[in-house]
Amino acid sequence: MSKIDEEALAEAYNRALALEKAGDIDAAVKAYEDVLAIDPEDHGGAAVRIAALGRGETPPKAPDAYVETLFDQHAESFEDILVDQLGYAVPVMVRQRLQELKLGPFKRMLDLGCGTGLTGGTLRDMADDITGIDISENMVEIAHEKDLYETLYVAEVEDFLEDNDDEPFDLVTATDVLPYLGALEPLFFGAAENMVPGGIFVFSSETLPKETSGERSYVVGPHQRFLHSEAYIRSRLTDTGFEILEISEINVRMQDGNPSPGHLVIARLKG
Repeated sequence: MSKIDEEALAEAYNRALALEKAGDIDAAVKAYEDVLAIDPEDHGGAAVRIAALGRGETPPKAPDAYVETLFDQHAESFEDILVDQLGYAVPVMVRQRLQELKLGPFKRMLDLGCGTGLTGGTLRDMADDITGIDISENMVEIAHEKDLYETLYVAEVEDFLEDNDDEPFDLVTATDVLPYLGALEPLFFGAAENMVPGGIFVFSSETLPKETSGERSYVVGPHQRFLHSEAYIRSRLTDTGFEILEISEINVRMQDGNPSPGHLVIARLKG
């Protein structure tokens, strides 16, 4: 990675944020483009901010450098912010739905985007062996300290799924992963390639409403998180060889005092 002019980057980023806050969208987009010129790897997420403003092409995913930086910075306060302040309870919902549907126990679980271990901890007694993956080294260190996982990797989710040659899993979870991915084909195909026939795939998404989606499968929402249409999720799961067992409407988290509508999806890989 080439050396970044940190001072120029901070100045450009702060200028872009100020212009966005002032409502001068054209100038803000130009300023974010200046940020990208200084930092092509995009540690600050300028590309998703441009997309959230409705300009340019929607990227297929959030930049790896941005996601890694974001979670490395917030690792220590992550659970306090997400659970206590934003009311995030998706792992508990996953457990409840798996039990209601009488799915499990499981031999091998893969926790994609494991973070500090919220999902792994919630499902610990439902799986004999749990592997956790996260792009943030700081998050993985906290998960490691909890002694919840047999195996932990610092890796980008799609890269791991493509390169992994470990034994296949009979449960794959991806809670709060889709908000950082636009195109879902790599995730869904990668999950299928790493699962046993009949394995269960559980994930959450934030919903792109029908009335605003038009023909779009996904967009970057106002909080720089990807929103996906239910139709897109259904079609891609079917195309990848999954049978949808249940799609539930949920509140993923609170954001600025408002609920973030989403879906909890449970699918089975066909034999």
